[in-house]
Amino acid sequence: MPFPDVVKRGDDFFYQYPRGSTLWKFLHYSTSVFVIGMSKIFLKLFYNVRVNNFNNLQTALDRSKQEDRGLMTIMNHMSTVDDPFVWATFPMSLYKSLSNIRFCLGAHNICFKNKSVSNFFTLGGVLSTERFGKGPFQGSIDCGIKILSKNGHKDGYSSWMHVYPEAFVLQLQPPYNNSMRYFKWGVTRMILESSKPPIIVPIFGTGFEKIAPEDETLPTWKHFINSWGATVNVTVGEPVQENIIESYRREWQILISKYSKPNDTDLSEELKFGSEAQDLRSRLASELRAQVSEVRKLNKELQQEDPRFQDHKWWKIFTQTEGKSDPDVRFIGQNWAIRRLHEFLNMKPKNDEQITNEPSVNQTNGNDMKKKKNN
Repeated sequence: MPFPDVVKRGDDFFYQYPRGSTLWKFLHYSTSVFVIGMSKIFLKLFYNVRVNNFNNLQTALDRSKQEDRGLMTIMNHMSTVDDPFVWATFPMSLYKSLSNIRFCLGAHNICFKNKSVSNFFTLGGVLSTERFGKGPFQGSIDCGIKILSKNGHKDGYSSWMHVYPEAFVLQLQPPYNNSMRYFKWGVTRMILESSKPPIIVPIFGTGFEKIAPEDETLPTWKHFINSWGATVNVTVGEPVQENIIESYRREWQILISKYSKPNDTDLSEELKFGSEAQDLRSRLASELRAQVSEVRKLNKELQQEDPRFQDHKWWKIFTQTEGKSDPDVRFIGQNWAIRRLHEFLNMKPKNDEQITNEPSVNQTNGNDMKKKKNN
């Protein structure tokens, strides 16, 4: 079971908006279905949509209800239109009730920059998530744990969380197109700390990056003309094997026994920042990335992914040097993991590096833990 304080923070976060009211539920469902429906019309008119193995998702959703378990879908993040367009590729019959509408994480500085925008995205099932230093210990992640837990949501809401674990859009120049960053740790907290192991379904998509390319040298209308008729391909993988997830959750329970007291109501400092807990989150994040990568391999049109991209340390150096460490890897547009590119950040960093609470395996020591605590 999740710690009581985690559940409380998740509840407090969820009910910042009047989600318990009948009117809010109606608006949430109506907004979600309307946006998905309009996106479906747009895709049908202008693009060639292919969906592979949709039955994997439908079966997993049915199972989550039958077994009273949460459902988590994880997917690569290729463009700013991944959500809601990915949902528009599936049959509208999937969204027959409020309990079939997913929740997802969305960047606070983009989806919650003012009251009207915040209300719209919240009605669409988006949970505000802060980047650059906030890390995996924040309200949206606590809320995700609550959503995925047994009876995690009252009032008829779903226990389905969709996550883009890369956190940032990634568009690379060929031959590295449709590759992925490393996966962040927020997704691992939701899996490890939920009351029951969620059913985890990996998804991989291509084509959305053609609809919304990061290239800023052309106006939007030219991007649209250039992408007209492009193929959007979404492949749903088999659920991650139960024994894989259970093995990580058993490790987590061992750490809880080791680093918490019977009456503790919250995560201890060791469970947050200790090397063993961080090592576990890092390994699980790598496992999840590997699962999505296996779905990527089903698309025979894509080249094999460069092994460098699996390594958190490689991405850290690449971002710190703004690509100078490996000049053969070139972005379309910007590498949004570079802190200085974001005007919403008030504090200028000492250098152009990504600030993260997620070091590589075995990279954290006791001094690091104290620094994180002070931050």
